[in-house]
Amino acid sequence: MTSWIANWPDHGGRQAALLARFGLPPDHPLIDFSANLNPLGPPAWLSDWLTGAGDRLAVYPNPDDGEPARAIAERERLVPEQVLVTNGGAEAIYLAAALHAGGRALIVEPTFSEYRLACAHYGLSVESLALRGEAFELDLDAAERAMQGAAVLFLCRPNNPTGTMVAPETVERLLARGLETGTTLVVDEAFVDFSDEQALTPLLASATNLVLLRSLTKLFDLPGLRLGYLLGSPSLVQRARDLQMPWSVNALALGLVAPLLSDADYLSRTRTWLAGVRPAVPDAVRALGYAVPATQANFMLLDGGGAADAEALFAFLLRRGLLARHTHNFPGLDGRWLRLALRDGADNALLLEALAAWRRA
Repeated sequence: MTSWIANWPDHGGRQAALLARFGLPPDHPLIDFSANLNPLGPPAWLSDWLTGAGDRLAVYPNPDDGEPARAIAERERLVPEQVLVTNGGAEAIYLAAALHAGGRALIVEPTFSEYRLACAHYGLSVESLALRGEAFELDLDAAERAMQGAAVLFLCRPNNPTGTMVAPETVERLLARGLETGTTLVVDEAFVDFSDEQALTPLLASATNLVLLRSLTKLFDLPGLRLGYLLGSPSLVQRARDLQMPWSVNALALGLVAPLLSDADYLSRTRTWLAGVRPAVPDAVRALGYAVPATQANFMLLDGGGAADAEALFAFLLRRGLLARHTHNFPGLDGRWLRLALRDGADNALLLEALAAWRRA
């Protein structure tokens, strides 16, 4: 791997590192299209809530407080024993890997690099299942064959970074095959709240080999809070709880679960925003001549026309104050594509103007 690839940051939102890489000053104004967060910002009531929550920091988080799990269970129509609150979606991923330590893992790729990192941490060998073509479709027959001897299969839905979505019927086939092969299906639905498609929660009623991973920090634009959860059968969730580090989730995050999930107005405004930008923005980008796969997420993937051309486009956007997400660390994309978050109307207009200017240039 050449140094210019190795030095790319592993995650979105790394503004300082990328500005330095391209010789731009630290105060260069930027609109961040690299992090897939809700452009509405955190709920308006949050500041007042935090001001009044100082007493929560004077005591340890209560490990017996069942309110966060009950709030999630009510939302998901599950029982609290099927819910484990985690320190962001990342801890949920690592716990899912820990449940299968030392085994063999399948990862549907290109996808979020954290699955591989978690598997490496817990000594799992990894085999990649490559999505097919520029529509990034899952080869179901190949997946079913590969599941023989696999302890776990990681699948992101909608997938990061492609935005594509595996149908529930496909997941049901994988679950049925998993019962034959002893394979647990771990489905990361961190972005499912931004999708028009149904979440897989109803499948938990009968699928004992299904684990679902969720994130609240992306939906509510709170990446610094670290708040996610894991869903599964009561016995599987208890096994994950036994592996979780003590005091993993801080008191502020635990206290915010119920009020966040009860904010119906925020969720309604998020759906209204999504209806206005998807599929309108991806369609407008396609009209400029770029290839963009169909997306069911709050981001889109853009074909930059090769790794060198994509890097040139990345630099062009950066100098115009627009930060994209590179794809050098997504297996199978190899820097050829750029991932771009969907934002509000004014920001999206600036992006479309810049992409049009790049085409003219």
